[in-house]
Amino acid sequence: MKKSNFFAFISRMKYINRWGLMRNIKDENVSEHSLDVAVIAHALAVIQKRRLDKDVNPEKTALYAIYHDASEIFTGDMPTPVKYSNTVIKTAYKDVELAASRRLLKLLPEDFYSDYEGVLIPREDEKEIWKTIKAADKISAYIKCIEEEKSGNKEFLKAKQTILKDLISMDREDVNIFMSDFMDGYELTLDEME
Repeated sequence: MKKSNFFAFISRMKYINRWGLMRNIKDENVSEHSLDVAVIAHALAVIQKRRLDKDVNPEKTALYAIYHDASEIFTGDMPTPVKYSNTVIKTAYKDVELAASRRLLKLLPEDFYSDYEGVLIPREDEKEIWKTIKAADKISAYIKCIEEEKSGNKEFLKAKQTILKDLISMDREDVNIFMSDFMDGYELTLDEME
């Protein structure tokens, strides 16, 4: 059996910092971000299942979310204003992300491919899972803005407004429920939460 460096590469997500164009009070890396997105994506899927009566798999959604930015091990974190500045860049970057994900998959032993291919490379028949992860990703970014603002950093105020507009424009019941039921806690101090 050939040796694999897949998990060694995955562990390097902790070295990829996010929000590169912004002054951060607390740096955030891709590993931390992926955990946050997985927790939120799982919650959104539970909301879909329990409150919206949808046939979803929260555990699968959380698993996919853990790996949703794994391609950034090879690509780095492209700042959102650059990534989405025009359709040519957006399309090219999606192609680069896909190539990086395929490269990651090829690092695994062949008998693992079927277990990891869907995790690393979005499939059309699982697009709803990826939409949930995208929504969780936006919520995570919104929470980051709140945390920076609470620390006295005004650098994230505009980003916070833009992300909130994006979340509202998604027009998703699960997102609205999460924002209504859980978001207030992020504005509180530890003592206020208790």
